Amino acid sequence: MSKTDFTPDEMMTIAASRVLKNSDVCFVGIGAPSAACNIARLTHAPDITLIYESGTIGTTPDVLPLSIGDGELCDTALTTVSVPEMFRYWLQGGHVSIGFLGAAQLDRFGNINTTVIGDYENPKVRLPGGGGAPEIATSAQEIFITIKQSKRALVEKIDFVTSLGHGNGGDERLTKYQVKTKGPTLMVTDLAIWKPDPVTKEFTVTSLHHNVKKSDVQDTCGWEVKFANSLDETPVPTQLELTTLRDLKARTKKAHAA
Repeated sequence: MSKTDFTPDEMMTIAASRVLKNSDVCFVGIGAPSAACNIARLTHAPDITLIYESGTIGTTPDVLPLSIGDGELCDTALTTVSVPEMFRYWLQGGHVSIGFLGAAQLDRFGNINTTVIGDYENPKVRLPGGGGAPEIATSAQEIFITIKQSKRALVEKIDFVTSLGHGNGGDERLTKYQVKTKGPTLMVTDLAIWKPDPVTKEFTVTSLHHNVKKSDVQDTCGWEVKFANSLDETPVPTQLELTTLRDLKARTKKAHAA
C-alpha cells in the first residue's frame, strides 16, 4: 500500500482507534469518536464495551449512528438502561474508563466548547450544546478528543466552556474544581497526536502524521504550539484498518440514504 493512499480524516480516525484497548469501557460521542471506537471494535479490540448516551451498553452497530437515538444502537446492544441509570450508576459510578469526545472549539488545556460561537446572549452560531459531554468530561476516568485542525477550532480562548478540560492548566482541575478524574489525556487531529504536558497540562504534539510538517500544525492552530523534543511519526494505516473503515463508511452511507 502506498503511504499516500489515505486521507487526513482516515488517518485521524485510525490513529484514534488504535489507543483503545479490548478492556476499555468507552462512553462514545457521535461523529468522529463513534467512527474511531467502532473501528477499534472491528479490528484489534473486539471485546471493547461501547456505551452511548441514550443508555445502550455493549452496542455493536453495523453502521455508524446518526444520533444517540439511532435505533441501530439499541438493536445491537447487550442491554439498554434508562438515561438516569446510565449517568448515575455507569458514568458517575466510575465504571467508564474512556470518554471519547469531539469539539467545535478547544483550547490548549483541553477545555471544550459545543454551545455557542461568539457572545452567549447574541451568538454568531448556536451549537447543539453539551448533552452529556460535561458529565462525561468530569466523570470518565480519562478523556480522548478527536478534532480536525483549523484556527476556528483550536483557539486561544474558547467562547464558552461546555466541558471542563484542565481549566487554566496545572492542577487546577483538582484544586479549583475538585474533579479527581484525569481529564483529557490524548488528542488526535487530522495532522498530529497531542498529549498534555505532565506539569502544565498544555497539549503538546508528540507525533506527526505522515508527510505533515511542524508548520502545517502551527498554521492550523490558534495558539503557539509546543512540540515534544523527540517527535514520532504516526504509523500509516494498514490495509486492514483502511478496508474496515471504508467498508463501515460505505455501509453507513447506504443505510442512511435508504
